[in-house]
Amino acid sequence: MDCQVKCGKVVKVTDFTKRQELLVEINGRLEKAINFPQLTGKCQVKDEVVVNTTAVALDLGTGGTHFVMAVVGKNRELEATDGHIMKLRYTPNQGRVLSVEEEASPDHQLMKEVDSLNRIPVVVGTLHSMLAPVCLGFKELASEKKIVYLMSDGAALPLGLSKQVEVLKEVGLIEQTITFNHAFGGDLEAVNVFSALLAAKHVCQADLAVILMGPGVVGTNTKWGTSALEQGIFLNAVDSLAGQPIGTLRVSFADPRNRHQGISHHCLTALQHVVKCKCHLALPFSLKTHPLISDQLSKLHQHQIHWVDTEPYISVLENSPFELRSMGRTVAEDPYFFQAAFAAGMLAGQLVPE
Repeated sequence: MDCQVKCGKVVKVTDFTKRQELLVEINGRLEKAINFPQLTGKCQVKDEVVVNTTAVALDLGTGGTHFVMAVVGKNRELEATDGHIMKLRYTPNQGRVLSVEEEASPDHQLMKEVDSLNRIPVVVGTLHSMLAPVCLGFKELASEKKIVYLMSDGAALPLGLSKQVEVLKEVGLIEQTITFNHAFGGDLEAVNVFSALLAAKHVCQADLAVILMGPGVVGTNTKWGTSALEQGIFLNAVDSLAGQPIGTLRVSFADPRNRHQGISHHCLTALQHVVKCKCHLALPFSLKTHPLISDQLSKLHQHQIHWVDTEPYISVLENSPFELRSMGRTVAEDPYFFQAAFAAGMLAGQLVPE
C-alpha cells in the first residue's frame, strides 16, 4: 500500500463532535485537513502535524482531503476504559474500544443470552446518503418509534466523518449509533454485524435498524469489485437472526453512467447473487410501469416487491430541514434516488411489529 505523507502547521481549528476540520500550512499553501481526536488527540493552532495527503493527490471525491496521522511532540495516554477489543488491528493506528459483547461490558450477560431480532425491520442499503431519506420515510408512519443506525466498514471507518449522522441525531431522527467490524466511533461498538444487530434490538431497544456504510464507496467498474455488495451479506445476516430484511434500491435516472441507470447494477448483483433469503424491496409507485425498472425487477423475482406511493411525500424530501445530496445531486436533480430510499423507510414503518 502506497501513501503520500507531508508535514504542516495548523493555522485554524474548527471543532465538531467527533472530528476537527483544520487549515494546515503545507509548503507555504493553506490546505484543508481532518483530524479525529479519538485516533490522534486534539489539535491546536500552531501544532505541527503529519498528514496523509494521498486522497488529494489522487483527486478522489468523498475522502478527498488530508487526514492527520500524528501531532508532533504530543504524547497520548490510553483513556480509562475496560475495553480490550482492538479496531484497525495490526496497524499503527490500532486502538482499543469497549465492545458491547465483551466481558467488561455492562451488556455482556444480555449479549450472551439473545439470538433473535424478534421480527424488527432492518433496512440495508449501499450508500451513506440513503440514511436521511430512509429515516424521514420511517418517521412519517412511525413517528414515535426508535431508529438505530449501524455503520459498517465498507467505506469510511470513523463515524465522526459523517456530518449527516451528526445532524440526524441533533434533530432526533436517529437515537443511537453502532459501529461494527473496523468502523469505530459509534455510541456502541460491536465486533461484527450479527452482534451489532442484536445490540440494536436488545440493548438500544430499536424499532428499526438501518445498516449503511459510512461516507464513500469503493467501486471498480466491475460486477464484483465494489464494497456495495455488503448489502447482500447483511441482508442474509438479518434473515438468520429472524429480522425482516428490507433492501434499499439504489435508483437513478440522473446518473450519467449506464450501469447505474434505473436500479444500480450493484444492487442487482447483491440481490440476485449474494442474498440467499427472500427480502422486502420498496419502489415508488410511479415507477411501476417504467420499462427499464420492469425489466430489472424480472431478475429479482425471488423477492417481495412493494409499490409505495411516495408522491404525497415529495415535499417532505424537498423541504427537509437539512440538505439532502447524493453523488453531488439534490432531490430535484435525482428525485428517484431519494424517493426509493424514502419508500424503504415507509415500508419499514408498515412492518414494525405491533
